[in-house]
Amino acid sequence: SGSSDPYCLVKVDNEVVARTATVWKSLNPFWGEEITLCLPRGFHSLAVYVLDEDTIGQDDVIGKVSLSHQQISAKPQGIDSWLSLAPVNPDQEVQGEIHLELRVPERGHPRVLHCHLIQARDLAPRDPSGTSDPFARVSCCGRTLETAVIKKTRFPHWDEVLEFELAEGELGEAVLSVEVWDWDIVGKNDFLGWVQFPLDTLCKNPTRGWFQLLPFPSTTEDHGGQLGALRLAVRLVEDTVLPPHHYQPLIQLLTEPILCPGQPPEGTALAVLEEVTSGESRQDVATKLVKIFLEQGLVVPLLDYLTTRELARTTDPNTLFRSNSLASKSMEQFMKAVGLPYLHEVLKPVVNRIFEERKYVELDPGKMELSRGRRISLKGSLSEAQVRESSLELLQGYLGDIVDAIVGSVDKCPLPMRVAFKQLRRRAEERFPLAQHEEVRYFSVSGFLFLRFFAPAVLTPKLFGLREQHAEPRTGRTLLLLA
Repeated sequence: SGSSDPYCLVKVDNEVVARTATVWKSLNPFWGEEITLCLPRGFHSLAVYVLDEDTIGQDDVIGKVSLSHQQISAKPQGIDSWLSLAPVNPDQEVQGEIHLELRVPERGHPRVLHCHLIQARDLAPRDPSGTSDPFARVSCCGRTLETAVIKKTRFPHWDEVLEFELAEGELGEAVLSVEVWDWDIVGKNDFLGWVQFPLDTLCKNPTRGWFQLLPFPSTTEDHGGQLGALRLAVRLVEDTVLPPHHYQPLIQLLTEPILCPGQPPEGTALAVLEEVTSGESRQDVATKLVKIFLEQGLVVPLLDYLTTRELARTTDPNTLFRSNSLASKSMEQFMKAVGLPYLHEVLKPVVNRIFEERKYVELDPGKMELSRGRRISLKGSLSEAQVRESSLELLQGYLGDIVDAIVGSVDKCPLPMRVAFKQLRRRAEERFPLAQHEEVRYFSVSGFLFLRFFAPAVLTPKLFGLREQHAEPRTGRTLLLLA
């Protein structure tokens, strides 16, 4: 059809850890998915594979983007850019680990490097039988030695010691490399992975353990975007988490203005935090604040504190809570934290029906495809007016069901949300008491409940867990018009 059905697989050290939804019939897919992974400190690489989903047969691999631990760590603010897809050669995809013991005795002349190759596990299958015939090749200071070949296994046990004499002056930049290969009686041997160790490190400290096998460093050859490019935003955060009592002074400092409301607000930790938080970090700060105050049972007073401060700063009620302030972001995160099951109960039936029916809906004359009328009417193509009329009828039907579901869900709305909105309404009335501002009390609540909760979930159900897949273009257009 001239298009693809792309999705992404995320791999850490060749283990699949996440999958995006499939975007149907598109060469320019937008996923917009955020994945948080807890990784071991010693991980080596993160790779994203782009594949084309096929209903019959195997999915086609389009290309991949691979980032090493060093590349990601080098940019603490994160990587956010278009990266060209590189081709994927199945023979170069490695996996598994090797168990080694490496040591150089402190005394003796000449000094001898002992390389004990114990075993390997979970190697890539390279033979039709689903196994491999692995052997290890060790290179150091211009010499190469090999272990025996262990037939038909992905879990070889060698238990061999290979020794290398080290001449004085060879230790500077020299490295020991251990490669694992699959032996083939006919043709070339297949590469299974390698690891490297600087010699000067081994001379200081014996090394023993399991080591992740890595692919040969990929060439920096740019394929000129022939396979396309993937836009990624990747950020590595390495946190040291201490026992809970270490955080008590910080929690006390943050909760102080809530628990002791009499003090001047300007000097409090929350007020200072609000002042110094920049736009890009506001989401992170809001998420963490909501989590901390939920744990302390003080999230509703926190929201009351933040929204009251914002109300005091607002002179025009029409701009109330429209910016991405700390108050707005905190309320947004709060609704997601406590209201997601409620959101599912309210919206899921209607959203599922929209996905299943896949009706053609369009109100913009410039975007109407009148030939689609044949699918709607057996009498031939429909006129612009007929498409608009049928679209309006469908949209009003869906919208009526959505509004009825929301209005009829009062008793299901989580109590913390209802209390938070009751306080918000009261604060808005106190701040704008005049009769001409009577509606502000409602706008202050609906601005959050509809604009930041229900409408975004209707627009992109996948990001709120309402659907497992993104909408295909026709359904996506319906959801956009409804939102």
